[in-house]
Amino acid sequence: MTPAIVRAALPPDTPHVAVAIVGAGACGLTAALMLSDAGVDCVLLERDAAPTGSTALSSGFIPAAGTRVQRARGIEDSPERFAADIQAKAHGTAAAHLVAAYTQAIGPAIDALQARHAIEFVLLDGFLYPGHGTQRMHAVPEKTGVGLMARLQQAVASAQIPVITSALVRELWLAGTGDDRTVRGVAYQRPDGTVEHLSCDVLILACNGFGGNAAMVRELLPEMREATFAGHAGNDGSAIAWGEALGAQRADLGGYQGHGSWAVPQGALISWALMMEGGVQLNALGQRFHDETQGYSEASVKVLAQPGQVAWTVFDAPLLALARSFPDFCEAESAGALRTCADAAALASLLGCDPDTLNTTLASIDAGSRQPDGRVFTRALQAPYYAVKVTGALFHTQGGLATDAQCRALHEDGAPLPNLLAAGGAARGVSGNAVWGYLSGNGLLSAVAGGYIAAHTASLILQPTSSP
Repeated sequence: MTPAIVRAALPPDTPHVAVAIVGAGACGLTAALMLSDAGVDCVLLERDAAPTGSTALSSGFIPAAGTRVQRARGIEDSPERFAADIQAKAHGTAAAHLVAAYTQAIGPAIDALQARHAIEFVLLDGFLYPGHGTQRMHAVPEKTGVGLMARLQQAVASAQIPVITSALVRELWLAGTGDDRTVRGVAYQRPDGTVEHLSCDVLILACNGFGGNAAMVRELLPEMREATFAGHAGNDGSAIAWGEALGAQRADLGGYQGHGSWAVPQGALISWALMMEGGVQLNALGQRFHDETQGYSEASVKVLAQPGQVAWTVFDAPLLALARSFPDFCEAESAGALRTCADAAALASLLGCDPDTLNTTLASIDAGSRQPDGRVFTRALQAPYYAVKVTGALFHTQGGLATDAQCRALHEDGAPLPNLLAAGGAARGVSGNAVWGYLSGNGLLSAVAGGYIAAHTASLILQPTSSP
């Protein structure tokens, strides 16, 4: 059964809610909490038995500028500075109206979640992710996407917001005929095959991208057609299919977040902080093959171009200590991903490469050395060496339904659809139209800021029209 648009009256006695939200990831949960704060009733519809989605599979790090957490640490930042970093990474190709909207909204969103819903955030320090000019990466104390989801879900439960799980939305219902594109409700399928309906005044699509749809990936992201998909299976392109049926615009479908350090065969994320602090990636020939500090997203394509579509993330003892501060790495290490090499000869044996080639590579990594690819090292790597075998992976897509700065889905003629909002993975992101445009954290930036903005827009739509 494929996503569909139905033009018919909803069944009698269909329950009604002011705002229905499809998807209970970071975007949907944030939107629900903000709606609750505004006194607007809403319902979250989640396809899984327990909400996880792309957020739980992520690092859980949210970039934000001008937050209370930053100010408490004496860090000066601004939405304008953050926006400039986003556009610098995307070479000016990111949607300017969304960049401005999201960078303005994300600080207040983080502050609201902390102040009103007791979601504690800490600031990651000690290193900068590629492209960020200052420390602005926020995380819950667990420093994982699973931890972020757990805290958002607890806040939603405390606010007594209904979450209907095991509810796979299949249809959007439009009561009107002809050119009327007002959404009146949805139909969702239960695990036993039965179909239930929900009527609403506003619908927020916070559900998915298309990374889990192999056919769409082959068509739209051909360079990732053989990549491991490390995202959530729910990213099946449903939001795009509904939008197309309603005549909505799509934008930046060539944008996505890849990652060049996905441990194999363990299937775990190895933090790119290791690269930023002096780690390297070597191929089976014992050679570096790109400037690792440019970003982990474009690194996915670089790694996939290596022999066997794999590489080795290599670092030393000081970086191992840093790695072990990330729970995801500790889990990967427990699963057997980490290999220890006493010296260069042992590392060459592990890689299966010529020892002389590896020695030349290691010798070139020294304090102040500028590599042909432009990278400048601040110190040499010292034995013993540590290595993790990795491949390039596709995490989530950054293109989707085109929206205005208020997260209203736009028709092909440029006009907003009456009551359909899209945010997070369902909507166009702020990474431009290519893998290299992705700035670390853009996915959760779009999710949390988008959910925050969509809730505000939904509240405005629901306000009765003033009498003349």
